[in-house]
Amino acid sequence: MEKINIMINGLPGNVASKMAQFAIADERFNVIPFSLTGQEIESKTQTIDSISFELVKPDTRDKKIQDIKSWFASFIAIDYTHPLAVNSNALFYTQNQIPFVMGTTGGDREKLEQLVKNSLTPAVIAPNMAKQIVGFQAMMEYAANTFPNLFEGYTLNVVESHQKDKADTSGTARAMVGYFNKLGTDFDVNDIQMVRDPELQEKEWKIPKEHLTGHGWHTYTLIAKDGSAFFEFKHNINGRDIYVSGTFDAVIFLNDKLAEPDRSKKLYTMIDVLNRA
Repeated sequence: MEKINIMINGLPGNVASKMAQFAIADERFNVIPFSLTGQEIESKTQTIDSISFELVKPDTRDKKIQDIKSWFASFIAIDYTHPLAVNSNALFYTQNQIPFVMGTTGGDREKLEQLVKNSLTPAVIAPNMAKQIVGFQAMMEYAANTFPNLFEGYTLNVVESHQKDKADTSGTARAMVGYFNKLGTDFDVNDIQMVRDPELQEKEWKIPKEHLTGHGWHTYTLIAKDGSAFFEFKHNINGRDIYVSGTFDAVIFLNDKLAEPDRSKKLYTMIDVLNRA
């Protein structure tokens, strides 16, 4: 199998760094030594294992991408940047016809999806790349569509905990609220409780200290109006390894799609990736 060229964007961020570390050791990929980064990043390079990555800022990326495309005829971008950069990065990818896997949460998701649908550039976009959580979301979506209003009259409470530098509300939690509301609850996504205090996470949530800088713990609680019934759903992830596997599967999936003669469909999700697995 010919190696797939990938460009991991978001260095020196933690998730992008983890992706790069695993990708360099993965025989399926050839990692391009460039990474899109934020204008505020002071470093010009970042070295991970055997590769020194040149960090490309927004004010130079239009010119630099032409050089990169001349050196690498084709490649797939993996985006783990910043929520505020989601839409501008997607526009950059589509304008330059760079297929991409978007694992970054935040941004205007409706605008993001419409951009890809109207472009010539295929992409896999998902608020969560962990296959097991995506499968859980698929089950919840099935329940919501099959048993609407099952939890009518119940009160929903949603609490999510992530590392303190995660700027936005969990995209997974927001998606789950949509399913629960279809199941009959009446919950505003703005009422999702975000926990970002490491001391609170360690002492009250009992999150292992070594994972305070990288975790995703979610709890969804449903209580009947009269208090006679209580349901709780949880998914707690320590570290970032689980997201790597799903992201790489999405890259393989997208690469296969690029080889198909019919490329009329542009927007894919992790559900598409799971169905293909």
